Amino acid sequence: MEIKTAERINTVQEYYFSQKLRELERLKKEGKKIINLGIGSPDLPPHPDVIKVLQSESEKKDVHAYQSYRGDYRLRSAISEWYKKWYHVSIDPETEILPLIGSKEGLMHICMAYLNPGDEALVPNPGYPTYAAAVRLAGAGVREYPLKQENQYFPDLNALRKQKTNRVKLMFVNYPHMPTGRTPEMELFKDLIAFAYENNILLVHDNPYSFILNDSPLSLLAVEGAMDVALELNSLSKSHNMAGWRVGMLCGRADRIEAVLRFKSNMDSGMFLPVQLAAARALKLDKNWYDDLNRIYRQRREAVYDMLNKLNCFYDKQQAGLFVWAKVPEGYDDGFRFSDDLLYKKDIFITPGGIFGSEGNHYIRVSLCSHKEIWDEVLMRLS
Repeated sequence: MEIKTAERINTVQEYYFSQKLRELERLKKEGKKIINLGIGSPDLPPHPDVIKVLQSESEKKDVHAYQSYRGDYRLRSAISEWYKKWYHVSIDPETEILPLIGSKEGLMHICMAYLNPGDEALVPNPGYPTYAAAVRLAGAGVREYPLKQENQYFPDLNALRKQKTNRVKLMFVNYPHMPTGRTPEMELFKDLIAFAYENNILLVHDNPYSFILNDSPLSLLAVEGAMDVALELNSLSKSHNMAGWRVGMLCGRADRIEAVLRFKSNMDSGMFLPVQLAAARALKLDKNWYDDLNRIYRQRREAVYDMLNKLNCFYDKQQAGLFVWAKVPEGYDDGFRFSDDLLYKKDIFITPGGIFGSEGNHYIRVSLCSHKEIWDEVLMRLS
């Protein structure tokens, strides 16, 4: 008996890294010592105080029940204080914050709450593949907008103004940008807010990288009037080394939070309370935490620069986030071929830029999430 899958599944492919990890495992079983420089999963631990809170709270007898769909107020309050301290944005913890089981799920929740078949969403190219996947799974159409190096990887809003946008309902933006590492400017955020007002578009800003190798964290919500036309996703995955803990947040106007909650509450329950309380502790860490973290990433980034120099790749040193974006050397058609050459000749995997969209075809992305001994081995293999 054959049971056909839903049509929506045919609009997306298996996530690239899901497929590639299987290939890397196969090569390891064949005896290859593969170095994976592709995925941005922090290898450093959270702050010891955060782990202590998780341990001590988990030992209590009354913390193992279902939790509120809205998240514990102590976590929402910590998120509000964090936004005020670092982004200078005031957000009401009662109505304008929704904790998430990782910000990735928030992308799907927003699309399901706001998009209908026939609607469209503007998605960056290159950009995080989940933006387009979430739009398609919600039954809507994807309209890509190019981000080009000559335009500093900022959207060409004047070009978009010349297009018909009557079907466009959402626009995804992401600064510091993944994969290019381009940092935001307040003028860009102001222009985006103005564009959203002009075209009756809801902006969705994905902001998980603002503390990594970036001295000036910015929130789109800091722009006057942003709460009327924007939602912002954020996460503790990168900024606090808590990727596996799955702690994210959605911030925005109360009615928009309520709309997303209506969908989310039918999909899952609140996260484990000790995780929420540990996350609240993480959000109270001072500047020393971010400085120490970035000191390590700066050292690793220098090793990446050495690697890219040996490979004759071209890169801009003005990048933020957990990755370095670089153009492949002359003689290569695209980043896929270059990545495969490095994998099969040197047992080193780096991410081809083409997985983030056609504008990334001639680029690669290298993760900073490996310790010093790994980088020493990489440089030795390339020598």
